[in-house]
Amino acid sequence: MAFFNHHKLSIMNTKNIFNLVLILLIITTFFNCKEATEAKVDVMVETIDPLPSWNDGATKEAILAYVNKVTTEGNDGFIPVSERVAVFDNDGNLWSEKPAYFQLFFAMDRIKALAPEHPEWETTQPYKSVLEDDMATLMSFGEHGLIQIVMATHGNNTVNEFEQIVSEWLATAKHPRFDRPYTELVYQPMLELINYMKANDFKNFIVSGGGIEFMRPWAEDVYGIPKDQVIGSSIKTKYDYNDGNPVIRRLPELNFIDDKEGKPEGINQYIGRKPAFASGNSDGDLQMMRWADSNKYPSFQLYLHHTDSMREWAYDRKSSVGRLDKGLDEANDKGWTVIDMQKDWKVVYPFEL
Repeated sequence: MAFFNHHKLSIMNTKNIFNLVLILLIITTFFNCKEATEAKVDVMVETIDPLPSWNDGATKEAILAYVNKVTTEGNDGFIPVSERVAVFDNDGNLWSEKPAYFQLFFAMDRIKALAPEHPEWETTQPYKSVLEDDMATLMSFGEHGLIQIVMATHGNNTVNEFEQIVSEWLATAKHPRFDRPYTELVYQPMLELINYMKANDFKNFIVSGGGIEFMRPWAEDVYGIPKDQVIGSSIKTKYDYNDGNPVIRRLPELNFIDDKEGKPEGINQYIGRKPAFASGNSDGDLQMMRWADSNKYPSFQLYLHHTDSMREWAYDRKSSVGRLDKGLDEANDKGWTVIDMQKDWKVVYPFEL
């Protein structure tokens, strides 16, 4: 009987030891898997790049370092979410602007569409040059001539009618060089930058010399920037009760030019906060850059220098469109960040991906 009890005890001890080993193996495996999973997550976090179309270098590093600095609580220069305002010029900064502003191509197409109603345009400048596709002559009339074209094509309709006209044009019009819709000529690296700023609680605004109601119909779909965060040049409008069907009528009269000094004025009027981050590409953005540079919080000024003649265009100081001369000098003097398109961007357009 003693032998039997001793034998039974030995079996029980063996089973207990086996169960204990099994439990230890399960625990060890769990923690090893947990550690492996956490390590994998850490690697994934480390390898996620918010700006994948930007080449590694000083420009990309400066952007990432700034955003990290001003969004990390406890850092000197931390910016409260309410003060995180980022402003972006549009033409030549978020999409191309060569060989002419895209809105000018829209206006020229509108001249041709409206020409049957205006036979006098066939012999009257600057309309005559548009109908004859004489871009050199049209540009010789300067800003005054371009304003005439815009006034003749952008007014005498309602806000809803104009939005429909713009949307229909964008759906069919093609860029003369790339033979693609104009909304495909947006810059992939800048789309990533807009999303990166938004992910870090910056409120993004477009501040452009282009027409505010020319940009509103498509800006949200293309950039993810809502209509109410678009600031641009405008013509005068008038409310009309219209026999119980209220409309806003667009008048062929200039209201506001959102360029040069107009940009900080527009920012003050429509945003009411000084931007901490400003991005542009021309001397027309210089006053906006200076306004951001005077912020009490750490600010960031980002100029896009067009240096890529193969994938896009190369131009700066002598260009009739998007001239970057004084702005380039001031950026160098003040240590603002300047994008070298050729060196800093892996791709220019989304269709290159």
